[in-house]
Amino acid sequence: MRYKRLPMFLGSVLLVAGTVLSQPAFAQQPNVFLQLPLSEHGPDPIAFMRPHYFIHEAAGANLANPPSSAFVPSQIRHAYGFDLLSNQGAGQTIGIVDAYDDANAEADLAVFSKKFGLPACTTANGCFLKTYESSRKPVSNANWTVETSLDIQWAHAIAPQAKIVLVESSTNNLSDLISSVDVAVKHGASVVSMSWTSAEFSSERSLDNHFVASGVTFVAASGDAGSGVNYPAASPDVIAVGGTSLSLDTRGNYSSESAWSGSGGGQSVYEYEPLVQAQFPIPGDSRGLRGTPDVSYNANPGTGYAIYDSVGINGASGWFQVGGTSAAAPQWAALIAIANSMRAANRKARLTSTNGALYSAAKTGISTNFHPVTAGVNGSCGLLCDAAVGYDYVTGLGTPQAAVLIQSFVARP
Repeated sequence: MRYKRLPMFLGSVLLVAGTVLSQPAFAQQPNVFLQLPLSEHGPDPIAFMRPHYFIHEAAGANLANPPSSAFVPSQIRHAYGFDLLSNQGAGQTIGIVDAYDDANAEADLAVFSKKFGLPACTTANGCFLKTYESSRKPVSNANWTVETSLDIQWAHAIAPQAKIVLVESSTNNLSDLISSVDVAVKHGASVVSMSWTSAEFSSERSLDNHFVASGVTFVAASGDAGSGVNYPAASPDVIAVGGTSLSLDTRGNYSSESAWSGSGGGQSVYEYEPLVQAQFPIPGDSRGLRGTPDVSYNANPGTGYAIYDSVGINGASGWFQVGGTSAAAPQWAALIAIANSMRAANRKARLTSTNGALYSAAKTGISTNFHPVTAGVNGSCGLLCDAAVGYDYVTGLGTPQAAVLIQSFVARP
């Protein structure tokens, strides 16, 4: 089934250049924004989706090695408590949906895995599968290859024993990306990560059924432009992931987080508040509208992640520091894969409608299951733009205390 091309706004990918003053534990540096073209073939039509990432380029950076300012897998696994769990997602499949073809996706994942001591994830060993939304391989697009590298590499970093199925859509039109979500489900994904957004549109509820499947969780980036709700994160059937700035102490332990100013969030124009949010309840929602995000994760490009991309963008290839809520979504997907793996070991079904499990965990013990994020803003709109105690429209319920939160998911019937 094809969908009409919707009047969605498409922003330009940004290269963020700044002088790194310290390690990523110390968060935001001054940035200069340089606009990049969205396609090798000229601007894309406004009906098309955009990938959501930012590249943070340190002054004098050597692309032959990971930036010294970028977070690496061991740091993030320790900060959020994934290293307290022996389970790493075995037996689960993470679906990654991106647009266009990344010819070097598997090879770049191999470089990333070797660099950071992660197990190999290849077609040959059955860990990695690249497939297409249609029968024909898509054309390449350098901007989207960076997104693909980010998504598969950091999903693998958090759940290194989970399988990855990368579904490449023919274009970055919403209809093609939604079809790719369906393909990921057909290939056995127990969680699907979507690192792309559009502004909301009046008929979006008609597409929400694509995010309802038994034993499958759907995760989406909330957006990188500050206050405002985006689709598909707006769907009540999706876990919407916002962004923070993460700080570590001198020993590499979790220190604190503040809301990232780019984190998307607010109250939906078209989606209704799901029962789990109404019962929590979320604040200031007398009109009964869906609130986003549900949760958050480090996303500030100044506290971003090391990725390897050999296709290159703007004449550069190699190691980059990348941030955005699209970095957060695949890592939350990896968290769900670990929970499902542990549930399988206990002979339990995979999670379905996982937002219910999130809000239940928060209601039982928000400060034990989540890191509270109570400082920072993503705009100047009062309640809807301020991080606060409990749920807020910038960081949701907070960021995961993974070992505790995952165990709460495992304990569910």
